[in-house]
Amino acid sequence: MAPKKESLYKVAADNRRARYNYEIGESFEAGLMLTGTEVKSLRTGKATIAESYVSVNRDGEVFLVNATIPEYLQANRFNHEPKRPRKLLLHMREIARLEQGSEREGMTIVPLKIYFNDRGRAKVEIALAKGKQLHDKRETEKKRDWSREKGRLMREKG
Repeated sequence: MAPKKESLYKVAADNRRARYNYEIGESFEAGLMLTGTEVKSLRTGKATIAESYVSVNRDGEVFLVNATIPEYLQANRFNHEPKRPRKLLLHMREIARLEQGSEREGMTIVPLKIYFNDRGRAKVEIALAKGKQLHDKRETEKKRDWSREKGRLMREKG
């Protein structure tokens, strides 16, 4: 049997701050409903999702709110609004799981990254997350520093 190819997807926007501020739980992959100029602008890689969040409305629809996809410069009057809410495409079971986690368990739905999969489709990785306290953030930083120092020591010893 031939070895399976690794999926080479291009990350358009990454929310590195989410892993620091939140304890990440269950993650989901969702499709994005975009216009043509939004897709072209995403391919340049200048989008930001650092201050964005995901919300579930009463109709069972999921939206990515406050994500910035800058205007595409070559699309003069047919451009899009940079901060408009964008609908996410998920299965009903996934939407129910997200809704349950955000309402009953007090968790937040956080976007982790926007990327293009191997078929060229724009996807968003979202996760149910619980906010970290200040002492948890310090503990995470200490662990990261220690692992970095441990790696240096191991390289020095040979």
